[in-house]
This record gives sequence, C-alpha cells and structure tokens, in this order.
Amino acid sequence: MKLCAAGCRPVRDAKAAITFGFGLRPICAAGMDVSDGLKMSVLLCLNLEIFVGNELARNLIAAGVHFGHGASRWNPKMEPYIFDKRGMIHIINVKETLKGIIIAKKLLERIVAGGKDVVFVGTKRQAQKAVRKVAEDCGMHWVTQRWLGGTLTNFRTIRSRVQRLDELEEMESNGSIESESKKRASQLKRELRKIRQNLEGIRKMSRIPGAIVVVDCRKEYLALAEAKRMGVPTIGIIDTDSDPDNVTVAIPANDDSLKAIELILGELAGAVAKAKTQYVAETKTFDASGQRPQRGRRRSLARADGSEKQAHENNDSATAVEDPANA
Repeated sequence: MKLCAAGCRPVRDAKAAITFGFGLRPICAAGMDVSDGLKMSVLLCLNLEIFVGNELARNLIAAGVHFGHGASRWNPKMEPYIFDKRGMIHIINVKETLKGIIIAKKLLERIVAGGKDVVFVGTKRQAQKAVRKVAEDCGMHWVTQRWLGGTLTNFRTIRSRVQRLDELEEMESNGSIESESKKRASQLKRELRKIRQNLEGIRKMSRIPGAIVVVDCRKEYLALAEAKRMGVPTIGIIDTDSDPDNVTVAIPANDDSLKAIELILGELAGAVAKAKTQYVAETKTFDASGQRPQRGRRRSLARADGSEKQAHENNDSATAVEDPANA
C-alpha cells in the first residue's frame, strides 16, 4: 500500500489519516502528495465519509478554519474543541465546527420561522464586510462599527436615536441643514454621520431580536452580556482563546480568517433566508384564508377546546344576568 509524504496510510475501517499543511491539500484520501517545503502538517484522523464526501468540510479546511491561537493564549474551557497541538499552535477539531454549524442552523431556522429577527455582530476588521453582506442578503440586521451599550437593555432610547436619524436625513434631503448657520450645519452633519455609522444596521429593528450571531466572543463581550440579561439566544464563532460558556451555541473556528468567517456566516445566512421565506409564505396563506396554518394538531385542538370552553362560560354568565329567576 502506497504511503503519502507524511507517512500516514489509509485503513480499511472507513477511516483515513488525512494530512493537511499550509498548502491545505489532502494526502491519503485524494491521492495527492505534500510538497517537502511545507512548514507544518496537521494530522487529522477523522471520519472518511464526513471529510472526503462533504463539500462543506473540505471548504472549511481550505479556509484554514482549524488553525487556532498559540498554546500560551488558550482558554482551558476550549479543550473539548481542540484536536491537537502542532508547533505550539492549537488545532481546532473540525468535527466540532461542523456540529456547531448544524446546531446553529437549526436554531436560527426555528427562531426565524417563528417571526423573529436575527442580528449579526462583527466589529473586528476581518468580519465587517462579511457580516454586512450576509445580513443584507438575508434581510436581517447587522452591527459592524460599534455595539452601543444599551442596544438591548435600553432599547427605547436606541429607538429614539433612530428617529433622530430619520429627522436628520429628512433635513439633509430637503436642504434644511444647508439653510442653517455654518456652525450649526457642521454640528448637524457630524451628528448625522455619527448616528448613521452606529445605527445604520439596526434602524429597521423595531423589537428585541430573537437571536444574535457574533464573530469573536472576546471582542463582542458587551453584546453577549446584554443578550444573556435579556434572555436572547446567542451563536458565536469562538477561537481557542475564548470562553464557550458565554454563548448558547459555540462554533469553534479561526475567527481571524476572512474566508472562514465568510463561509460560516454564509451557511447561517442561508438557513435564515430559507426560514424567512417559509414564514413569509405562511403569512400570505394566513392573510388569504384568514386561518393560520396548524403546526401541531394537539396544540391546535387544545386551543380550540379552550376557546369553546371559554365561550360556553361566557354564554352561561350572560344567561344568568339576563334571567331574573337565576338571581
């Protein structure tokens, strides 16, 4: 049996030793050799049917999602998500990444199908463009510049600032700002620019969101703290230096890789768009027929019984008031 450049050999029990290096090319399963000039190789003994037959897994590996931080910066709570250590760098178990993505997609589908919104948060430079793009593609909200304190816990004040943004934009469109004095016009323009930069992505958010997706839990600690206080589920892309207990669903991945961030957020946004389309279709059906589609038979029957029972009680009370003999 032919050996690869790293010396690993496929076995016959549906598993293979797959070696990936900085070139991010498979060795054993795909029959490709590693060049001798690679600086490091990462040995991943994983399920063959998952990694060779799954396009998403191959794309994750190609994006470098498995490279963590240095071993000196790790958080001990991330140990279940770490596969091994190579050259003082922790290697993330990509099976755990896949598991986190699947759980997060199911959670988002359930939340969006119930009519709630999702906020994508990523203020680090590597994630700003990707977060805004996927949020706009699926029609959800986003924060890419700064998470304002009180965005969730003091939502009424945030809404008042959004109203102020609408007022300033209206003044800008009709030329009211230019008619002011030079100093006053400069103040209004600066206020408009600042509010638009911070609240542009959540200006259409009229209520508390159903879930929050963050990139780099250490940087977005304020958003996670507010979501936890308000009881909002959170999904986080966490690296080996983060605390997985701060999020509801953890997706262990390299949060400094632009391609990895785009790939993971794209998967989540696809689930959101699918669930949103389903919700819109059910809403149109409800508007046309006047009857909401039944999701569960037992729950619908319970509602019907409860409504019928309440109607009988109301009729009995009305009869008792109208009939003097009952008094």
